[in-house]
Amino acid sequence: MDVQGTVAAGFEPVRDAFVRNFERLGERGAAVAVYRDGHKVVDLWAGTRDVDGTEPWALDTAQTVRSATKGIAAAVLLLLHQRGQIDLDAPVGTYWPEFKTAGKERVLVRHLLTHRGGLPALDRPLTPAEAIDGESGARALAAQRPLWEPGTDHGYHALTHNWLIAELVRRVTGRSVGRWIAEEIAGPLGLDFWVGLPAEEAHRVGRIGPAEAPPAAEGGGELRLRPKRSVAEAYKDPESLTRRAFGAIAPRADENDPAYRAAELPAGGGISTARALARVYAAMIGPVDGHRLFAPATLTLARTEESAGPDRVLVVATRFGLGFMLHGPAAPLLGPGSFGHPGRGGALGFADPESGIAFGYVTNGMRKGVTADPRAQALVRAVRAAL
Repeated sequence: MDVQGTVAAGFEPVRDAFVRNFERLGERGAAVAVYRDGHKVVDLWAGTRDVDGTEPWALDTAQTVRSATKGIAAAVLLLLHQRGQIDLDAPVGTYWPEFKTAGKERVLVRHLLTHRGGLPALDRPLTPAEAIDGESGARALAAQRPLWEPGTDHGYHALTHNWLIAELVRRVTGRSVGRWIAEEIAGPLGLDFWVGLPAEEAHRVGRIGPAEAPPAAEGGGELRLRPKRSVAEAYKDPESLTRRAFGAIAPRADENDPAYRAAELPAGGGISTARALARVYAAMIGPVDGHRLFAPATLTLARTEESAGPDRVLVVATRFGLGFMLHGPAAPLLGPGSFGHPGRGGALGFADPESGIAFGYVTNGMRKGVTADPRAQALVRAVRAAL
């Protein structure tokens, strides 16, 4: 395997684990980056740009990172709160009046970030065209009745998070969420990260697709299941909340479609390099080339547990802070104080303030798991070994 990039002294175990992912875990094309105390210590890439192609992964190759996008979307709302532009404990309807219907009057901004709003699914799924038109998703959620009393329980808003967060940001700032990220986060930090891919950057983005793990690799690092019901069973049941939540767009959208990539979907449509994911998390916990995103109080908010226990959608027990997944059996990160977000199928971005580590991993080979991808977990273990 021809691995490109650099590794600082002491972080060689990460390179070794990265190579093993290709040799043993069926990796097709991927990149991993690690920052420590604001400085890049790992920046590696290998394989092919497209999951089904032969062109080599390049220095600037980016990929769709699915729900790893949610971590950057969370940063948007926390930064708006930090600047005094949004109150986390205000009803969403304060900023979005049309939302105050059908029992949603008591849904707080905080509830959207912590998956407690009761809105993980729609009574009528959106078509792929409706999902990206910038209007239908918000309109559908404004009319939707919560599936449980808001604030009383949590369940992963896998796709509806797209339109909830995008509309809230638009109402508060007057800007689209993709534009806000570009102007306030990606631009100042020099990130190759987009929610709404510009046409001039399209040539850099690889094709994602399914990648089956070798038989010997099966069973490692998948979701820890609750007794009596498996994630697989939940997906098979067309009436389950799991199936309905992940089926909020039907039929399933083609994530390689240029129109889908250009859409501003802050729950799952982000496109990034591993370097950008690591760098943005590094800036959440400390200065990076003179730029820091979170004040200490905001960093505390990001990783303070807000939701924990059995997740109505993911079936397993999950932990969330304000928009970020927290370290736990369903989403193992570096340590108890880590916060971040995985992307279904592989991608992962997170920070660990105690060690000063920020981590980013992207891949074009999508595995079946929602969190705890074995390839990402092998790299996280290697980072831990290097500390």
